[in-house]
Amino acid sequence: MIKTAEMLEVFQHHRGQAIVIPGRGGRLWVDISKNPNLDLPLGDPAMGGCAAFALGLALAQPERKVVVFDSEGDLQMGLGVLAMIAEQQPKNLYHFLLDNECYATTGGQPVPNAKTIAYDAIARASGYPRTHALDTLEGFAVNIEAILAAPGPVFVAMKVVPEIQNEPIAKRRKWQTRTRLQMIADLKKELGLSA
Repeated sequence: MIKTAEMLEVFQHHRGQAIVIPGRGGRLWVDISKNPNLDLPLGDPAMGGCAAFALGLALAQPERKVVVFDSEGDLQMGLGVLAMIAEQQPKNLYHFLLDNECYATTGGQPVPNAKTIAYDAIARASGYPRTHALDTLEGFAVNIEAILAAPGPVFVAMKVVPEIQNEPIAKRRKWQTRTRLQMIADLKKELGLSA
């Protein structure tokens, strides 16, 4: 299994100018990112919606890579998004699924069929032209450059070490530090769009 923070550190070296949506699976990204103006952390209210948001953004910004760090708990809330992404075939979308086999942000309850489900196979069957399944940091490090060089949509399922949060949600450190309006303004500025 991969440690999420280590994987995100490796990704940082290959990010370039990609817009990153650190979903629930990639919440550690806000501490690692070297270009937060291109980050759109949606936070807890977006549970189950990060991949659909990434699709919309990829279609709206076709010249810019869009990377989403999704979680299997979020994806299971709406598996239909895989077919929707595959139908649209956004060449700039890179969908990373961080599978820790549990609902880590709500206390570690097991995700249905956690040990046997093959998300990469589901994405491939949905129509993603390129899918990968990785379970070691070395495998990720060796393949990340080629993954990001290939045209999207690309789906990468990764087995990650669970980092379970048992502290009540109201007492947790907030990982979304900018308001939604500030994130949108920062992104527009970074993309050279009028505010």
